[in-house]
Amino acid sequence: MATNPNLRWITAGLLAIAAVLALALPFVSATILTLAIGGVAIAAGIAQLLRIGGAPDLRSKLFRGLAGLFYGISGVWILLYPVASEVSLTLFAGLLLLFEGVMELAGAAASSSPAKGLVLVDGIVTAILGGMLVLEWPSDSLWAVGTLLGISLLFSAVNLLSGPPASQA
Repeated sequence: MATNPNLRWITAGLLAIAAVLALALPFVSATILTLAIGGVAIAAGIAQLLRIGGAPDLRSKLFRGLAGLFYGISGVWILLYPVASEVSLTLFAGLLLLFEGVMELAGAAASSSPAKGLVLVDGIVTAILGGMLVLEWPSDSLWAVGTLLGISLLFSAVNLLSGPPASQA
């Protein structure tokens, strides 16, 4: 399936804008990300509770109900205490970036793409950023998530523009 080249530029531009905003306002971007996760958790809790009626037996209903309550309570806690939640999010983001970097490195090793070098650089930078976040946790919790997210978004934008079009991949 062919992809519109303009869509790649628009997507990369949006990633770059998000990266600049995250780098300029790291605490704000980290707090917004934390609040979004809280909202998603509440939505997931509601979805689980709505699924109770479709459960085939009492045990399934109980587990869906417990999962729904856990998601909902967790989401409300995140919304009520976003700064405290950022500490946990910082560790999670560091581990996530570290894993993403390792996967990018594996992808570069398995690729024959002309952009293999940039994928390799993306993997190295992302893995290093994730490692730094984990090593400095929790002292970096209020600014690092937004900063590292911005750097990762910027590299993703560059990577998107430098790779082959999706129709050739």
